[in-house]
Amino acid sequence: MTMPLSGKADSKATLDAAAWAFNIVTSVGIIMVNKALMATYGFRFATTLTGLHFAATSLMTIVLRWTGHIQSSHLPASEILKFVVCGNFSIVGMNVSLMWNTVGFYQIAKLSMIPVSCFLEVVLDKMRYSRDTKLSILLVLLGVAICTVTDMGVDAKGFTAAFVAVWATSLQQYYVHNLQRKYALGSFDLLGHTAPVQAASLLLLGPFVDYCLTNKSVNAYPYTLTSVCFIILSCTIAIGTNLSQFICIGRFSAVTFQVLGHMKTILVLALGFILFGKDGLNVKVVLGMRSESSGSLQHPTMQSNHNANHRMGGALADAEFLI
Repeated sequence: MTMPLSGKADSKATLDAAAWAFNIVTSVGIIMVNKALMATYGFRFATTLTGLHFAATSLMTIVLRWTGHIQSSHLPASEILKFVVCGNFSIVGMNVSLMWNTVGFYQIAKLSMIPVSCFLEVVLDKMRYSRDTKLSILLVLLGVAICTVTDMGVDAKGFTAAFVAVWATSLQQYYVHNLQRKYALGSFDLLGHTAPVQAASLLLLGPFVDYCLTNKSVNAYPYTLTSVCFIILSCTIAIGTNLSQFICIGRFSAVTFQVLGHMKTILVLALGFILFGKDGLNVKVVLGMRSESSGSLQHPTMQSNHNANHRMGGALADAEFLI
């Protein structure tokens, strides 16, 4: 017996909501744990920590393959290398951008990943956006810009770091969606191919990169039971963060992931207000949160409707490919 179309739509909507909830909870959780780890316990070796995150994720994929939850699949070495290079440039670029730029410009740079992701999908996938989808993206851009525009300041090297970070991150997120579709890979399968290579490369390069950024060696860090527990907790949450990112981008697109992902920025701001009082909140931030939330909530519905209309038209005649 076939499931009615309405039942399929409801089921998909439930799974979509669960995927986003999973991503938001793990992403916000890891921000809070890493903030405590770096600010309270002084473990500021972000690149090495990310390598540990991918090492933990690799162990998870090995266990899943051993238990039969990941089936044998193929991904060419050239595709893995391309993905890992973009991913590593993204991680190092973001860390350097945050170090060399103000928080405001760092956020604005992250915000610019939305138009860059749109550009990649238009050029590489010949995608076209509806007017309503463009409007929802503009609302997100306006909202986060209002939240962060009060802290602008950048020099040439800071701009270069942000530029590399934005393009590398956008390309990496595009490849997540593209490789899953091109090679019929699930989220676990793609992680199984890429996480071990990314873990090895970051654990090799991470200590050197972190020493250049902090002028301190990860080997000289005074490890304590508490700090080690926080590192283990960070790696555990990172497994969920990495997996949920692949699930979300695989189900939607890099642009939708970026748009809804900025809801996490608003949640972090709101959580900061709850924990630290109203010093972190003002009229501009509240207006920005309102605009950004409105655009984030409208985008998936508008894009879904646009894609559905396109699929109906495609049943009658050839049409342009849309994600």
